[in-house]
Amino acid sequence: MTTQDWVGMLMTVAVFIAMAVAFFYALRPKNAKMLEDQRMTPLRDE
Repeated sequence: MTTQDWVGMLMTVAVFIAMAVAFFYALRPKNAKMLEDQRMTPLRDE
């Protein structure tokens, strides 16, 4: 395997792990209140 193959494989694994952590964090009931409070943040004019 070439260096590019290894870099591509490691990047794929890293993105998969990051997405799994993000989904776990977002779907955890403990974080529901905080995420619900931040739901409209991009639309505020403040």
